[in-house]
Amino acid sequence: MDMIKTADIVIIGGGQMALSLGYYLRRAKTDFLILDAETGPGGAWRHGWDSLRLFSPAGYSSLPGWLMPPTSPSGYPTRDDVLDYLRRYEDRYQLPIHRPVHVSGVQPLAGMLIVQTDQGDYSARYVVSATGTWSKPYIPDIEGRGIFAGEQVHSAHYTSPDKFAGKTVLVVGGGNSGAQIMAEISSVAHALWVTIDEPLFLPDDVDGRVLFERAVTRMKAGADAEPVGGIGDIVMVPSVRAAHERGDLSAVRPFERMTVTGVVWPDGSELAVDAVIWCTGFRPALDHLRSLGVIEQDEKVAVENQRSIRQPRLWLAGYGDWTGPGSATLMGAARTARDLAARLVDALASDRGSAPADASTTRQSA
Repeated sequence: MDMIKTADIVIIGGGQMALSLGYYLRRAKTDFLILDAETGPGGAWRHGWDSLRLFSPAGYSSLPGWLMPPTSPSGYPTRDDVLDYLRRYEDRYQLPIHRPVHVSGVQPLAGMLIVQTDQGDYSARYVVSATGTWSKPYIPDIEGRGIFAGEQVHSAHYTSPDKFAGKTVLVVGGGNSGAQIMAEISSVAHALWVTIDEPLFLPDDVDGRVLFERAVTRMKAGADAEPVGGIGDIVMVPSVRAAHERGDLSAVRPFERMTVTGVVWPDGSELAVDAVIWCTGFRPALDHLRSLGVIEQDEKVAVENQRSIRQPRLWLAGYGDWTGPGSATLMGAARTARDLAARLVDALASDRGSAPADASTTRQSA
């Protein structure tokens, strides 16, 4: 029988949030481990499509302690740039990452939490769930979707436009992923962009930095505050700007249902379609927490300052604004991790009945 592995803190997930948190916990000389289901560095970025670009410059898409090096002349890092940066970040800070380790559940036992994995069990005073959303792509339940005989792919599994060349393709979803995928699909296929509302394109000099600050402002102001702009507004990265200039980014409102061969529009007309690419977002990947009974009807975990209300030894980060403003972005991960690490250090000190002497090292700016 394998001996159980122990640590004060076990982080589930090996992406940008786990690395950011690991940076601060290491500075605080905390006993922690990171469990990553992937076979190598990069988290969800390992699964991005080939031409994916960030919509913030490298200097504003960095994890704590080390700025992402300047990349392409456009200033917007590619997927491969991000992967290289995350790999080098792990090496730079020698973070204690165990991979590949697949977590199946978490159980309370004798005042601790037991993390159950395919590599044996881990015991921790505190568990931080940071598995993100990539493995839980969301596709709306549209009438007829199950009988459609053409190809359907979510942006989570889209790689390149090559196999769609010459086909009739619908790109569904009005966010930045939809815009970037539509921009390249439209150059090789008969493509139509389907969005709930008319897409909103940001000025050329506005990028992800502005969107992130808008999200932070909105979170701080509360739900009843006046709107300050949408986090989903589309950034003019080079490929999107080029497609917009050639007139390929006009959009239509949603179809009503799907058929074996295509879709039916609200006016009753039909369109034959070869493929549908769903750029319709994600849900939190929290199945490993179901054994704790903390998942609510909205498929989230009720938290206060990233700490589970139902299970105080559980913390969550990186799933969206409900676990920290902009926490699902590179920039937001750094800020969320700084505050969360300080709270974890304080909690450990409280467990031991001592003052959190090292907590100040986690409170410095990212």
